[in-house]
Amino acid sequence: MSDKFNISDFLSDDGPENQYQEQLKRIQAAENQTECIEDAVNGALGNLSDGTQKSFVIYGEPQSGKTEMMICLTAKLLDEGYRFIIHLLNDSVDLLGQNMSRFHSSGIAPSAQNFAEILDPSVDVKNGKHIVFCKKNGSDLRKLINKIGKMNNVIVIDDEADYATPNSKVNKGDKTPINDLIEQIIGNTGHYIGVTATPARLNLNNTLNNDSNIWVKFPPHRMYTGQDDFFPMNIEEIGVSGLNYQLKLMSTRNDDGSEERSALFRFMVNVAHLNMSSEREQNYAFLVHTSGKKIDHRKNLDVFRNIFSALSDKSGKKFAKYIEEIWNIADNRYKDISATNLTKYIISNISRNAIMVLNSEPDFKKVGGNATNPSSLFTIVIGGNIVSRGVTFNNLLGMFFTRDVKNKLQQDTYIQRARMFGSRGKYLRHFELTIPTPLFMDWHRCFVYHRLAFDSIESGLGSPVWIADKKIAAVSSASIDRSTVDLDKGEMSFPIFDYDPRINEVANDVKEPAEIVDALAALIGAGFPQYLQTFLRHSIARKTVGLKLFPSGNVFPKMSPLEKERIERRRGFLTIRDSDRVGNTIHFLRVFRNEAGKARLFYKFDGSVSFIKNLK
Repeated sequence: MSDKFNISDFLSDDGPENQYQEQLKRIQAAENQTECIEDAVNGALGNLSDGTQKSFVIYGEPQSGKTEMMICLTAKLLDEGYRFIIHLLNDSVDLLGQNMSRFHSSGIAPSAQNFAEILDPSVDVKNGKHIVFCKKNGSDLRKLINKIGKMNNVIVIDDEADYATPNSKVNKGDKTPINDLIEQIIGNTGHYIGVTATPARLNLNNTLNNDSNIWVKFPPHRMYTGQDDFFPMNIEEIGVSGLNYQLKLMSTRNDDGSEERSALFRFMVNVAHLNMSSEREQNYAFLVHTSGKKIDHRKNLDVFRNIFSALSDKSGKKFAKYIEEIWNIADNRYKDISATNLTKYIISNISRNAIMVLNSEPDFKKVGGNATNPSSLFTIVIGGNIVSRGVTFNNLLGMFFTRDVKNKLQQDTYIQRARMFGSRGKYLRHFELTIPTPLFMDWHRCFVYHRLAFDSIESGLGSPVWIADKKIAAVSSASIDRSTVDLDKGEMSFPIFDYDPRINEVANDVKEPAEIVDALAALIGAGFPQYLQTFLRHSIARKTVGLKLFPSGNVFPKMSPLEKERIERRRGFLTIRDSDRVGNTIHFLRVFRNEAGKARLFYKFDGSVSFIKNLK
């Protein structure tokens, strides 16, 4: 069969087709599920289907595989005809390199480019398809804008969207430079898709007018280990011994490096046990996050260098002492392999170590080291602020976390610092978190609030509700758009429902708090949201606080007709007296009804918790 050259055969070729399906096949070939990715991609494309400009968020859990989702989303957007897709990410060269490497290895076409690659005048951005990565700093964004001009139908996918993008000057009638520059890129025809595990700031800030009614959930994959594993709601019931991983709580923190040394020894024992129990030896990482200050990272570096030096010097003064500490840890922790053999494994491999600092100081970094994929048997990563955002640590087997704050923990920041989340199932039992007890309890509460907030999103009952207290802030106060956000100090109301007189029977006859919650939920359904039920059950399970359901009340006579119809009142409905607080009762519920037979549930927390909601 003869084959003749015909130029028309090539003019119609506009690149690969069905890239989205090819990306799904690639992931499935690695025996990974794609249902969660498909859910998110379908939701995003559904938002864009009517052709109008959109600004929304794809939200999920920390370390849940969002990079693969963004690769597949990009492929689908290319299939649908979008030709210029910009990926924004934190101002970090490490993160830029990690993400671009993932895109390149996926085989997606065109190949992803750093924005600097398209600045050359010879690069024509008006034709063809482009995937461009750009860090979120003013200089880079301005250069990108100068190159592309006012481009129509650009897609902006903003990784870690709640970082740097929100407008912290929202209450001053001004815009922060990065917020303003991103808005310029989007223009009047582009679309904004924020991607994050902590979307509270985007909602409370009204960032780029994103619409929480069309937010898209990116569910975690089957192998994901996250807050249910590391911060289960029932931890007070199951205790530390009931956890699926090893938790080492510290009552105090010494400055002599002894806690770091003990944590390192436990990590090395766990590495030894894993490798001696497996057919194939692997390298593992130990993450140290104690501070955001570079001078503290230098101190950490010296501590670990000195430990490895002592373990390498058999004639040194500390060698015997350290070896005995390791032997005792191994003896107490594992019985299937002798402590002597585990200790021998560690000592014979002690030179296979790497220590690196992951912060903005390049001189600290070990040349040729790879913090995210451990290149040595015992890889120690000392982290700065960069570890709080986006960086994934493969084979992470230990974490020494002591970074606390003097005032309030910012919930979104501490959610992101849970670098141990991810695909840890194969070695979760060997993973150890070392942390001061008070910090762990605050961190646990952050995740309880985080879960309840996500439940409020998924309830479909309007704008999400974010929870804060005296120790934990939902987001930075400067980022909250106070023109639309209600900083509710305790009273919440929920959707209207048809009044049922049996509610008073529950109020008068049922005494046990848990039974009150169950009975009320059965009577009013969606009028008593699941996330509030979960919050109440979690609180009263400790049996140290009480809950009271008041008999139903009528709307107040002096309310306006519209207020009576809506059962809404600016001054609120619930009044709590000292006599109501008997028995440390802090949760108060009451149903108010109007003459039309409609009713609304009101809840007041007589404590330190605030419920924050965007009323826009």
